[in-house]
Amino acid sequence: MPSNPIKPISDLAPLGEAEVLLSGARFLRACLRKPVDRTPVWFLRQAGRYMAEYQAVRKHHSLLEICKKPQLAAEVTITAAEKLDVDAAIIFADLLLPFECMGLDFEFMAGEGPVIHKPVRTEQDVVRLRTDRASELGYVAEAIAKVVAHFKDRIGIIGFIGSPFTLASYMIEGGGSRNYIHTKTMMYRHPATFQRLLEKLVVVLREYAAQQVEAGADVIQIFDSWVGALSVADYREFVLPVTRALVREVQKLGVPVIYFGVDTASLLPAIRETGADVIGLDWRTELDEGWKTLDYSSAVQGNLDPITLFAEPELLRKRVREVMQKAAGRPGHIFNLGHGIVPGTPVENVQRVVEYVREYSREGNHG
Repeated sequence: MPSNPIKPISDLAPLGEAEVLLSGARFLRACLRKPVDRTPVWFLRQAGRYMAEYQAVRKHHSLLEICKKPQLAAEVTITAAEKLDVDAAIIFADLLLPFECMGLDFEFMAGEGPVIHKPVRTEQDVVRLRTDRASELGYVAEAIAKVVAHFKDRIGIIGFIGSPFTLASYMIEGGGSRNYIHTKTMMYRHPATFQRLLEKLVVVLREYAAQQVEAGADVIQIFDSWVGALSVADYREFVLPVTRALVREVQKLGVPVIYFGVDTASLLPAIRETGADVIGLDWRTELDEGWKTLDYSSAVQGNLDPITLFAEPELLRKRVREVMQKAAGRPGHIFNLGHGIVPGTPVENVQRVVEYVREYSREGNHG
């Protein structure tokens, strides 16, 4: 059983008018569309290259070394969350970590991102992938346990996994892609092989998520970073069923699920059918319109353009206010970016966003 199963929605006590929540409770209540005292805020990639503290660690350790050393991963996670004074911390890890335990090696190449030297392109390649070694990912759970021990209930702790489609795309393409030709070719010409690949990933991801929840993660975020490359028809036929199955498996662990993809405006009605508790909206979607498209059936997370963090404070404050206004005080809004913080972002502007969200919340404009 998870060490900290979240209370069912029905067990969450009503919020008194003068009650001030700990950040962890505030974040969890928002995930479940319950009223909060102020809008919770955290940031995608809030621990990363834009922070001097992270750069200092990277001088001595590679990205994968940080991920695989629980003390370092916890330190990077904690440092960022404390410096920004956010309501939740997402564990420092990488989407592709499950590849190694499935028998697929990868490395990060300077300027190229992750590279899989032997892409998965045939039925035999899929058959060879292992699903019985997920326990080797235990270092991520160890890092989460350290973060939980540090923060206790003060802020929410987010674990994460990649989605079956996005991870399969990395495997098939061998790295990043613009057109996903190899992925879609397998999907169209060899659908049984493609589905077998997705199903193998679900087996590993389910166990990986369970490890993180057992270690104390309050929420699991599923990153479907590349799903915006799909048409609505392809998403519904090839991806939605297995994604919905994974969401349900994670929810059975007793935690809410955040589902996040980029460039997904056209997919929102279908994404709603995943049953995720929170849907991340990127900055291309107006928050009020996106939420309406979801029929308010889930909480939403977002959705400031991350490059707005390079703006002058006056414009930044205006854009934060606009996002908050579009949320209109409806329970279930988690303020975030529409994608991750990029290198070179001024840290003080990230801190300002936290201040602006709280400033606006104090005026009574929150969920």
